[in-house]
Amino acid sequence: MTTPAERYAAFRQSQAESGPALTSFRGLYDFELDDFQIDACRALEAGDGVLVAAPTGSGKTVVGEFAVHLALAEGRKCFYTTPIKALSNQKYNDLVRRYGATKVGLLTGDNSVNGEAPIVVMTTEVLRNMLYAGSGTLTGLGFVVMDEVHYLADRFRGAVWEEVIIHLPESVRLVALSATVSNAEEFGEWMGEVRGDTSVIVDEHRPVPLWQHMLVGNRIYDLFVTGDEDRRPQINPNLLRIARDEERQAYGRGRRGYPRPRRNGPPDRAAAIERLDADALLPAITFIFSRAGCDAAVMQCLHDGIRLTTDAERHEIRQIVDERTAHLPDEDLAVLGYLEWRDALERGLAAHHAGMLPAFKEVVEELFTRGLVKAVFATETLALGINMPARSVVIEKLDKWNGETHADLTPGEYTQLTGRAGRRGIDVEGHAVVQWQPGTDPLQVAGLASTRTYPLRSSFRPSYNMAVNLVGQVGRERARTLLESSFAQFQADRAVVGIAKQVRRAEEALEGYRQAMTCHLGDFEEYAAMRRALSDREAELSRQRGAARRTQALRSLEALKPGDIIRIPGGRRAGLAVVLDPGLNSRGEGPSPLVLTIGKQVKKLSPADFPVPVEPVERLRIPKNFNARSPKERANLVSSVHAKIGDRDFGKPVRARDHAAEDEEITRLRREIRRHPCHGCDEREDHARWAERYHKLLRETEGLRRRVEGRSHVIARTFDKVCGVLDQLGYLDGESVTTEGRRLAQLYTELDLLTAECLRAGLWNDLDPAELAACVSSLVFESRQADDARQPRIPAGGAQQTLADMVRLWSELESIESDHGLSFIREPDFGFAWAAFRWARGHTLDSVLRDGAGGAELAAGDFVRWMKQLLDLLGQISNAAPAGSKVKQNASKAMDALRRGVVAYSSLA
Repeated sequence: MTTPAERYAAFRQSQAESGPALTSFRGLYDFELDDFQIDACRALEAGDGVLVAAPTGSGKTVVGEFAVHLALAEGRKCFYTTPIKALSNQKYNDLVRRYGATKVGLLTGDNSVNGEAPIVVMTTEVLRNMLYAGSGTLTGLGFVVMDEVHYLADRFRGAVWEEVIIHLPESVRLVALSATVSNAEEFGEWMGEVRGDTSVIVDEHRPVPLWQHMLVGNRIYDLFVTGDEDRRPQINPNLLRIARDEERQAYGRGRRGYPRPRRNGPPDRAAAIERLDADALLPAITFIFSRAGCDAAVMQCLHDGIRLTTDAERHEIRQIVDERTAHLPDEDLAVLGYLEWRDALERGLAAHHAGMLPAFKEVVEELFTRGLVKAVFATETLALGINMPARSVVIEKLDKWNGETHADLTPGEYTQLTGRAGRRGIDVEGHAVVQWQPGTDPLQVAGLASTRTYPLRSSFRPSYNMAVNLVGQVGRERARTLLESSFAQFQADRAVVGIAKQVRRAEEALEGYRQAMTCHLGDFEEYAAMRRALSDREAELSRQRGAARRTQALRSLEALKPGDIIRIPGGRRAGLAVVLDPGLNSRGEGPSPLVLTIGKQVKKLSPADFPVPVEPVERLRIPKNFNARSPKERANLVSSVHAKIGDRDFGKPVRARDHAAEDEEITRLRREIRRHPCHGCDEREDHARWAERYHKLLRETEGLRRRVEGRSHVIARTFDKVCGVLDQLGYLDGESVTTEGRRLAQLYTELDLLTAECLRAGLWNDLDPAELAACVSSLVFESRQADDARQPRIPAGGAQQTLADMVRLWSELESIESDHGLSFIREPDFGFAWAAFRWARGHTLDSVLRDGAGGAELAAGDFVRWMKQLLDLLGQISNAAPAGSKVKQNASKAMDALRRGVVAYSSLA
């Protein structure tokens, strides 16, 4: 332990090494900064960009806040970007509390507040759009903070992060804040190449230690215990014993043959909360990978009468809930199950998932952060971004439905979920609890808990909107060069380096093999090629003859009838046999005749027993009531076979003929091989062995070269294909962006090209605002169940025909993409069209949710989320449509009609 004097001396030295901005910044906090935070702030003050990779809850955002502090001190702007609107709103409110509303702005798809302020919080997409549009708001920009930068691995939105990093002006210092990733150094090296000097700060230390547990029945066990000998952590032997006992129970049976009852099944959710409460492990977040499961967990706890709050807390909760929901109409609150939801909150219980109304989710987050709600049942979306730490995290199952199958949790996902456990400054330690399920393997849990591999993988690819924006700004060749600097290409090049090394080593070995097979009599490489050609031809001929023989044999088996006496050509069953049943089946597996052998055995044969066609040598009548199980009747039938055959000798079984001798190509090759000078070499076979090794390695090397070619310039090649489509459709004209191309440049959506084509074709010209909303919804909505066969309801009239025309247009674009080797555009999804149409026509929330999407009832949270995305795209269409056009006017009218009730709600304080 250091003395107080030594600690004070270290503090003074640390202060002396800090610049003036960092010194004043440290005074804003009532706690001492960690070493990694100080290192990152010093690098930033020294003029470097920084990448900070550290666990959830470690305080990475302090570095982002220092960038804000530096910007204000230097009289420059700072943009603080986040991946989700809720996180932007949360950060905006934090910064307003510190710097005041006049100095802080907010720009998201929903809100535009004080956009020219020196500090602006925004979603990453907003900044990307600014960069492409050359917005004047960028003037004076000195710093950009990219919170949750590991989102660039997201396959739907990740490209936006790379676009921003690549296109930001060189003068802007970048602060990238990431969760702990195993390739942070690689990511930092790429940032250094793209952005200039970048300091990589990696901190794997959790500020609050995390303890791992398993909940078995109603008892909590430590996952790891300290070993007696080496004091190293080991898996708890009690858990291993429980797993063995369960396995024995699964295979064994109790008395009287009944299965033994399970003793270690998963506890009901209410019992789990009571156990956590008894062990002082609340507040807790229980991750249940199902919305319905989260809601059911709350109902189970209510039904069991669980109450986790005091009278004073219940009063405070009701006050906050009523205040935060005062803006919502009473009739909507009834539809949303408001009273049941509030009752659960007053008991300290809540669900949290994407199907909930955003206003409800935000109330849950606020109450949980204040310590008023003690148990939250959440889907994994809670682990992304929102600052909502707990003392404990419970994981109900170690697998989840990923849209296609039930997949095991990865170590990265496990780390992200359990990262919520342990509140800095409140908890001495955090706790991760995995609930025991039938078949749980403690080794698997230990592997998840002790593995920290979470590599960042780029999901970047050029889009149509990106292409027209880049070509318009810098030209096609410069655009190719910019895209080559993406993290995706950087990672591909890294992989290529390793493969290229393999190619170089293989080429050196090939040269050695070539030397070893050199023959003094002639060109042995030529001779080896002839031998190889002969071998290949013989193999090909063998395959062809084999296939033909198998076909003939199958046909002959299909022609067999009961009573046919046949010869089985070889194998253990070789000899005469009489067919009892031809064994024809409809499963396409070929006949499987049932026969009685001359040895009086009943056997089922297969096509494999007949390498050559079979022909009956004789026939006899099988008695009508013949019983194959009777030894006496089998003996009588075999006697009948002997009597029918007599002492005839059928000779040897027919063998498959060797047709190689009849093939002209084989005859020619054999003749040329015998004539070649190397054929007479005494060391011919030794040379041939080296030649075979040479040829095998050459094949492998050519495969490696193809892999190198496939990964080199992959992003630029995709960009060229995208430009090819745009050239064909008239959005680009060589190095120029056409008028239609400039319209496409304003459409930032997954189906950007289809949206632009709908505008150009005038498909929406004759629609009213509600019909337009219905049709445009098909460009943003995606059904949660991709294989949902239910036919969605769509509005009659103009919208119905227009949606059909949109599908036809999509089909044409898909064909053009296919010609260019691309597949970017998905089919429009009509699942939300009826809901969008009715909401725009003024129907109540109750009726719209009940009628639902894609034939299923619609969750309030999903409804609001799709509406926000629809509003965003309608706004883009309004901006991109020609001035004074009917589509432009109706897009604005549709937005006005949609922006009401729960959709109009803004979460800003």
